[in-house]
Amino acid sequence: MPGLTWLALVASGLLGVTDFLGGVLSRRIPLIVVLLGSQLVAALAVSTRLITEPFDAADGNAVLWGVIGGLGTAVGVSALFRALAIGTMGVVAPITSLAVVVPVVVGIASGDPVTGVLALGLMIAVIGTVLASGPEVRSREGGDERHRQRVLSIVLAFTAAAGFGVANVSVALGSVTSITTTLVTNTGVVLSLYMVAFSIWVHVRLRGAAARWHAGRPVSPALLPHPIRPSDAVGIVAIGLLGYVANVCFALASLDGALSVVGVLASLYPVVTALLGWRILGERLLRVQVLGVGAVFVGVALIAATA
Repeated sequence: MPGLTWLALVASGLLGVTDFLGGVLSRRIPLIVVLLGSQLVAALAVSTRLITEPFDAADGNAVLWGVIGGLGTAVGVSALFRALAIGTMGVVAPITSLAVVVPVVVGIASGDPVTGVLALGLMIAVIGTVLASGPEVRSREGGDERHRQRVLSIVLAFTAAAGFGVANVSVALGSVTSITTTLVTNTGVVLSLYMVAFSIWVHVRLRGAAARWHAGRPVSPALLPHPIRPSDAVGIVAIGLLGYVANVCFALASLDGALSVVGVLASLYPVVTALLGWRILGERLLRVQVLGVGAVFVGVALIAATA
């Protein structure tokens, strides 16, 4: 594995852990609290790069792709954490690996040929997705509400894949001129969006509490339904730090390694999330779902190899 290409594999491992933590924490703590808290940590981590490399506002390429990447990241992370919180991680995580399709589509739109390997990879990935998600959509176990959550988790997983695909393309293109400017812009956009969302969430909860109080119904004095435990705070900090390190690793790998190899290695993070869901949460998949998950990963690897 030449040069810094191996850092793409490190990025996959770190992102897999952060996704798992985000999904688990979002089952207990409001999603926006997890998102904003972890992003504040990530923003502090990214700001340390300014010590060695100043932010270049005149670098229009890095700023533009940083903004686009920030939008994609905000959508991708929020959709993924919610999907992992309400769905089966072993199914949700592999679907998000389809993010690798986005740079391929961009390449095709730019004139890249559709090779036999790419067509085969797309076909295998589609079949795998159907096999993995089909039982989740059809199952009525747990009642109608649980069925709606499973279906929503699949929809959110595809949304996350699109968001991450846009973010990955943006980081790679922006890093050509400045890694720091791209990452700082990206982080600033994500943080701003989460702060707006948090403000709206607080406003809605306070209005709801006021309406219940005026109606003579009991009102909880706490903004959060459950207090944040020390372990929760550690998890939120870990999400921010590990996510930042993963982005730096991916950016460095994309500059130093072959895009085909980096793309394959960087698409492996859902494997880590799925394995953690199986090992720690005790998730179990049907045999057809296991076959589908495996097919998704094979298809994604073939697609990434053509990048």
